[in-house]
Amino acid sequence: MPTDDYRAIELLNRTPYGRVSASLRALPFTAVTRHIVVDGRLLLRLHRGYGYHRALDGNVVAYEADNANSGAQDTWSVQFTGTARAIAPTPAEYEQFGRTPRLADGEPFDPVFLRIEPEFVKVHHLCDVPVFRYAHSA
Repeated sequence: MPTDDYRAIELLNRTPYGRVSASLRALPFTAVTRHIVVDGRLLLRLHRGYGYHRALDGNVVAYEADNANSGAQDTWSVQFTGTARAIAPTPAEYEQFGRTPRLADGEPFDPVFLRIEPEFVKVHHLCDVPVFRYAHSA
């Protein structure tokens, strides 16, 4: 496994959520999803009710996670690109995901799981990031 891959896995283990992106009938979409890393592969948990898993399964996807809103002086971003496959997680993998959200858009959260086989992994760093402040305060 290349050095960038090891660094990416270490960074992904620091944050529980990221974004998966693909296209559905040539229209791009992005969904927030929970992830874990197992044996160098990314496992995702998302809500079945969204229907995104049907567009993701068997297709090339991009997954991105970062610490952009953490307030850290240095910001990192990890991108995994690869083929997603629907899976049934092992009991140990299921447990690693932790508690399932109660609701998704007001409906009971029904988990579905995908595994991404990484074909392209990239880590980006921004150093000495200026303090982020909202333009308008509430």
